Amino acid sequence: MEVKTTTTLDSQIHQDSVQIRTHAFVEEQHVPPELEVDADEAKATYFVIYDAGVPVATARILPEGDAYHVQRVAVEKAYRKHGLGKMVFEAIMTYARAQQIQALRLGAQVQAIGFYKALGFQLTDRPEFLDAGIRHREMILKLA
Repeated sequence: MEVKTTTTLDSQIHQDSVQIRTHAFVEEQHVPPELEVDADEAKATYFVIYDAGVPVATARILPEGDAYHVQRVAVEKAYRKHGLGKMVFEAIMTYARAQQIQALRLGAQVQAIGFYKALGFQLTDRPEFLDAGIRHREMILKLA
C-alpha cells in the first residue's frame, strides 16, 4: 500500500480521488454529483491510498484556522474493513502534525461515528445536521 498526496487538480491523484468518491458517494449513497465535486476542490489537499497501483481509499483536507477540516473520506467497497480508512487518517495526522496543526475536524456520517471515535475523535456540541441529505455529527481530534 502506498499513500500519495496532491493539491493539483489536473493530477492523476486528484482524478483517482474523485473516482473513489464518485463510487462511494454518488453511486452508492446517491449524493448529487454537483455536491460531490464542489467549489472547495482547488483549496484542498488530497490523500489517496494505492494497492499495487490501484486507487482504493481517499480523503481531502481543507485549512480551517489552526485545524484541518477532513472531508470526502471514502474507501472502495471491495477494500472496506481492511484498515484503509485508518491508514488514510494516519497519513493525514502525520501530515497535520508536520504542519503544526492543532486539530482535525470533520462532519461524520452518523453510521460512521464509531469508526471516528476509535481513531480518537470526539463529538462536539453541534447538533446533528444534514449534508447532502445524510445525517451527520461534527467531531474533533486534538493533535496538540
